[in-house]
Amino acid sequence: MEPVDLALCLAVDVSASVDYDEFGLMVGGLAAAFRAPEIVAACTAGPRGAVAVAVLFWSSAQDVAVPWMRLDGLAAATALADALEAAPRLPEAGATALGPGMAAALALLARCPAEAARLALDVSGDGAHNQGRPPGPVRDIGVGAGVTINALAVLNEEPDLLEHYTAEVIGGPGSFAMSCADYADFAEAIQRKLLREIERDFISV
Repeated sequence: MEPVDLALCLAVDVSASVDYDEFGLMVGGLAAAFRAPEIVAACTAGPRGAVAVAVLFWSSAQDVAVPWMRLDGLAAATALADALEAAPRLPEAGATALGPGMAAALALLARCPAEAARLALDVSGDGAHNQGRPPGPVRDIGVGAGVTINALAVLNEEPDLLEHYTAEVIGGPGSFAMSCADYADFAEAIQRKLLREIERDFISV
């Protein structure tokens, strides 16, 4: 894969707290974001004209939902959106193993086939960590490897989740956490989050 301005791994919560309607809203929101002209423009605005994106679904286990794709224009972004909409809900619903999910996402970032000027992990979910290795030390490993970790907290299950993500998940230069009230608001929130992540080096958001 040719070099990119950003390698971005999207780590998406598919644990038992996310029902099938919510999963549809979440994946549909991500797909819609990558079809948005603003996102396509942001992906191609940097010196290398592209970003690399992969998507990981996580629960008690983890699965790569969409392997690394190089987004260098509308056709590639549309292909990613199509792949998201076609991705099966794997792994099976289980605990909110946030730490293991982040570790798997960092490993996926390390396997990105493109040389990238920046590395970012985008975590989204609706629950606090409750199984496996804790997220804080995993976050620290990622930050030490040069990864910026950002988060989007969906507050329908746990109103204080943003505080948990801020304390235990995000880290690295320019890192941030955002929230949305529920999955009905996810599409708008994830588009704002992606623009902020992708445009960081080029535009003040």
